[in-house]
Amino acid sequence: MYNIDDKKRIVIKVGTSTLTHKTGRFNIRRVEKFVKVLSDLQNSGREIILVSSGAIGLGMAKMGLSQRPTETPMKQACAAVGQCELMYMYDKLFSEHNLTVAQILLTKYVVDSKDRNNVVNTFEKLISNRVIPVVNENDTVAIDELELEFGENDTLAAYVGIICKADLLIILSDIDGFYDSNPKTNPEAKLIPVVTEINDSIRSLAGGA
Repeated sequence: MYNIDDKKRIVIKVGTSTLTHKTGRFNIRRVEKFVKVLSDLQNSGREIILVSSGAIGLGMAKMGLSQRPTETPMKQACAAVGQCELMYMYDKLFSEHNLTVAQILLTKYVVDSKDRNNVVNTFEKLISNRVIPVVNENDTVAIDELELEFGENDTLAAYVGIICKADLLIILSDIDGFYDSNPKTNPEAKLIPVVTEINDSIRSLAGGA
């Protein structure tokens, strides 16, 4: 039987829809509960690494935009504003539980590099000092279309799990599982409760990841 108690180093990915209301503003009660749970896990002896979306959405709200911009420079501007807001929120809430966070912004170029020892060493030093890394893609300088070089933060979280040799990856989502097609557009989509083998079919469903 699967037992989370056996897992020490855990990467947790949280999406924008979990962190915010439809207005783009923080869902304060939900975020406070989320940080409280992560803090308790950290205090129990686990090593928490948080991969967090939300920068672009929060930047939009902060800049008074009602619609998501379509031009890359404006998306990057929103990300720059929103990343400050995101880290301010995490720093404030985790500090209430006497925990410290650190920001790590990654690009696919860095993660894919054969010589990524600096990234690995940074994670290890933070984790060994009981600091919670908060990871996001460096949207403000990435050169491809946003959401971006990685595609989305689910993929980034998988990369981070590999880099950090995590025992467990948890993806928090407004989708309740892994489906054989998009349940938002296909009402007949079927939930796949357990993936026992990574084959070409599964890779295609996961977008080739």
